Amino acid sequence: MATETVSPACTGSSLLQPISEIINLPLDQVNFVVCQLFALLTAFGFRLYLHPSKTSPFVRHVVATLLGFYFALFCFGWYALHFLVQSGLTYGIMILTGVEHMHKYCLVVALGYLSFCQITRVYVFDYGMYSADFTGPMMVITQKITSLTFEIHDGMCRKEEQLTPNQKILAIKRMPSLLEYFSYNCNFMGILAGPTCSYNDYIAFIEGTPCRRHGDQQTNGKANGRHKQTDPSPNIEVVRKLATCFFSLMVFLSVCKVFPVERNIDDDFIANTPFYAQVVYLYLSMLTTRPKYYFVWTLADAINNAAGFGFNGYTSDGSPRWDLISNLRIADIEFATSFKMFLDNWNIQTAHWLKRVCYERCPYNPTAATFILSAMWHGAYPGYYLTFLTGIVVTLAARAMRHNVRPHFLGSPSHKLVYDVITWAGTQIAICYTVVPFVLLSVGPSMKFYRSWYFSVHIGCVLLAVALPVKPRHMRLKEQQKGLHLAPILSHLDSTSTDSNCNQKTKAT
Repeated sequence: MATETVSPACTGSSLLQPISEIINLPLDQVNFVVCQLFALLTAFGFRLYLHPSKTSPFVRHVVATLLGFYFALFCFGWYALHFLVQSGLTYGIMILTGVEHMHKYCLVVALGYLSFCQITRVYVFDYGMYSADFTGPMMVITQKITSLTFEIHDGMCRKEEQLTPNQKILAIKRMPSLLEYFSYNCNFMGILAGPTCSYNDYIAFIEGTPCRRHGDQQTNGKANGRHKQTDPSPNIEVVRKLATCFFSLMVFLSVCKVFPVERNIDDDFIANTPFYAQVVYLYLSMLTTRPKYYFVWTLADAINNAAGFGFNGYTSDGSPRWDLISNLRIADIEFATSFKMFLDNWNIQTAHWLKRVCYERCPYNPTAATFILSAMWHGAYPGYYLTFLTGIVVTLAARAMRHNVRPHFLGSPSHKLVYDVITWAGTQIAICYTVVPFVLLSVGPSMKFYRSWYFSVHIGCVLLAVALPVKPRHMRLKEQQKGLHLAPILSHLDSTSTDSNCNQKTKAT
């Protein structure tokens, strides 16, 4: 069989080509994994020898940035220049335009440049190449650019009373320098696979200053973060996450080929397999695609932790938490009992980005706008749009079910258990049904799958969303705010009533 010759500019360094041929994996994937493993070793040295107590933030910024560019060049060759171009264009916009509209311009430019690269990669170079590619890191950089500009807008343009509590914590009061900006976007810990993080968290890590969000946490009567000057070791957490990576990789390599997703649209399979067996196979085939994401995201999290980044205060028993920038919670994903619970624990940092940039700020139809932005961010494959458009109706139906049905099952533990089992099964099937086009990528195969299911989940979700009423988001927010305003008054009335009763009893005595 003839082998296709790919220039080093497409796949980065060819140094590991012999290893790629021995293990029969694409060179770009081998380069990616080796760079991440090397980044892990480098992260330990970064924490030990370039600790904030031993060197200046300037040196830490320079080293983190240069290592990031080197890893990018090794993996992607000169395509890594897109990272510089995207970051440089948006930094120019930040400097030349006012903070009032800077965030809007940067969102359009960063997302537009990312979309341009994704479209050319898919339709000009190699449609269907489902492996490591240079637009993956650009997706994370896009998140960082847009998050940063919105946070600068919050900190330098909006009044503090207009901000939510979380926006107050993340708000940025000064423009970052060029070095800080590139270090944040392209540091070696997150250049290849993220995860994204807030600018304030990253700068606090580089400068060795406690993160503000830790300050409100209490453990055993002592405050964490800025009030509790500790530097816990991440070694145990890194070992635990590496074990998770190894297990996830073994599961993916051993089981994924047994349950190929493409079999869901095989004509013989559809014609000769009972529907209940098709449902079971759909679940198993989609279940076995997730470990590769577990491997990549958990390894990326371990790299950041090894460098000392990701500390998130302490648990109630005094154990350090290293989940500040974690991207997933595997147990909560696999045992999710609602569509929202699954999404809240899958690609967590992206969910935070979508919430902060779009959902909290969009005045009309924030759910639909958030799913559309997510589809645009993911790429140019039509399957992505089918998945996220389906996700809109599934989310609306799940929300309606939760608001109208769940309260009836909370009367006893046994009823709650029955509800949880049913909603777990329904959630897992709905997720699998929704995500199939995300894996198949093309319109034809995706529509063939949905036709084989007679669009049953689409139809059922639309009927549920229409039949079961749910108050609009702005009305729910008003009720919450009204409750918050009334709470002090009610508390005061209760205390006054109690004091009055006590006085009456005292007089009677």
